[in-house]
Amino acid sequence: MAMESLLIIIVVLAVLLIVGVPISYSIGISALIAILRTVPLEVSVVTGAQRIFVGMSKFSLTAIPFFILAGNLMNQGGIAKRLVDFVMAILGKLPGALLVTNVGANALFGAISGSASAAAAAVGSMVEKGEEEQGYDKALCAATNGASAPSGLLIPPSNALITYSLAAGGTSVAALFMAGYIPGIIWAVACMAVAVIISKKKGYKGIPGKYDWKNLWVCTLRALPSLSLIVVVIGGIIGGVFTATEGSAIAVIYALILGILYRNITLKSFWKIAVDSAKMSGMVVFLIGVSNILGWVMAFTQ
Repeated sequence: MAMESLLIIIVVLAVLLIVGVPISYSIGISALIAILRTVPLEVSVVTGAQRIFVGMSKFSLTAIPFFILAGNLMNQGGIAKRLVDFVMAILGKLPGALLVTNVGANALFGAISGSASAAAAAVGSMVEKGEEEQGYDKALCAATNGASAPSGLLIPPSNALITYSLAAGGTSVAALFMAGYIPGIIWAVACMAVAVIISKKKGYKGIPGKYDWKNLWVCTLRALPSLSLIVVVIGGIIGGVFTATEGSAIAVIYALILGILYRNITLKSFWKIAVDSAKMSGMVVFLIGVSNILGWVMAFTQ
């Protein structure tokens, strides 16, 4: 039974993914077909619905939509632009300045928002125009953005680490956050190193002239309110002042206030941001729910 269920899951999942069915639906359908081979129809349908609900009903999952909303608020609220300028002021002298800035800003934005997709969208759009004007290879730019954005999944706060905490049966989120810093930073630095090596081969230069300390000071002051969010959220979680879920809500409020103060978020734009965040959150949480069915089938069939 175990081998039969495993083969069903692998074959059905592979076929559905090849024909273009969304990942969440593919996982749910393959798991449900495997259940049908082991339990009666009326039981399997109820079991499938129950396992989805159980997978999505954990309170800690509330942090994920909050962090996604915070990331989108930062994207629209002008925070991403300030972070890109800050990283450019520090790393702009390196070969392939825009590529290196893309990597550094992705890591920084991901660390603040907890969302790799939000980082890729926000930072990628910020550096895209400059890369085109300076003749950067589009494929290389896309690869740099895509490869470096997930570093934010390791650097806290991180939706991935929160999800892992649930999957692992309640591992301390604070401990996972502390453990994520070093591998996340190593990931970002490795991407920067590769970007610099390729940029030297292709002849992409950094910003000419002497190091502009005045510009660094100005960019640091402009980015400081955004950077302080890391201290507030991570410091509060690690210090036990609030939980990861509460920290995600604080991140939303903080990002919203900054966006309003920067005059980049209005009532109309906030509504659109909220709707987009809800759609993205729905996909992520539903994926977690159907993954719970898959885990249950594997455990049930041993």
